[in-house]
Amino acid sequence: MDGLKITLLGFGEAGGALAEGWDKGAYASLTAYDIKLTDPATAEAMAARIEARGAKVATSLEDALAEADLVVSLVTADQAQIAAEAAAPLMNQGALFFDGNSCSPGTKRNSSAAIEAAGARYVDVAVMGPIYPERHKVPLLIAGPHTGDAMAVIERLSMRAGIVEGDVGSASTVKMVRSIMMKGMEALFAELLLSATKSGVDARVIASLDVTFPGFGFTERGAFALERALVHGKRRAAEMKEVARTVAELGLPNPMATATVEWHDRLGTLQGVDRSNIDTTRYSETCAEILSAMGLGEKADKAA
Repeated sequence: MDGLKITLLGFGEAGGALAEGWDKGAYASLTAYDIKLTDPATAEAMAARIEARGAKVATSLEDALAEADLVVSLVTADQAQIAAEAAAPLMNQGALFFDGNSCSPGTKRNSSAAIEAAGARYVDVAVMGPIYPERHKVPLLIAGPHTGDAMAVIERLSMRAGIVEGDVGSASTVKMVRSIMMKGMEALFAELLLSATKSGVDARVIASLDVTFPGFGFTERGAFALERALVHGKRRAAEMKEVARTVAELGLPNPMATATVEWHDRLGTLQGVDRSNIDTTRYSETCAEILSAMGLGEKADKAA
């Protein structure tokens, strides 16, 4: 791969962040394709977004994959296997397919089977932190039979990754199980803060929690959790469905993961909330706006 030709499938937050972060001298070409390019209502804005980050806009999936020797898939979790199966017959022999989507190990194995059967090489990639501000430096875990070749490309692109021993799905398992806690906390904060604000006892509740867990910072963490769920809730809901599937694949009950899906989907699709300038240090105004959008009116008077 002397002249590394990269294609990004999906150009949302993660795809854009990688395009911004990679040193342009590390690759020969960078092409991007997103399903929004097929919709007249979103195509122009998506094309402008891609071009603004220095990538070529692909006119079709076939165009996107025609010359690629590295494909990085960063679509939504519910589209990951669909994207892999669509890409497989169009990929060049021996090309690497980095599946960085937040999917269950079973979904990753299904995607791997399609890619490998077509003669390309599948790599299970788990993104282990927020894509911003780290961009291409965000910690990754990778797994599968091609981790050696994958690491050579990762190092060339100045990315950071650790290898998880085992088959495809091993890296994804770490990501999925971790998300029970990480995304679950966001859902838990939503239920906590909205209930406390609606009943007018939020100040007392937060003060009590700060005594029980000193240094945790419930005000700031809660505000940040609400912002994440409001801005990224739809994508997080899709990821948490895969988390619930992971738990089920292990033969365990999954009511916590399932409830987390519900909260993220509700907040991510809630109408009437201004997501453009959410204060991530205070929860009060955000809670009031959410409650209003949910038709629950003004919060109750503060408890004496």
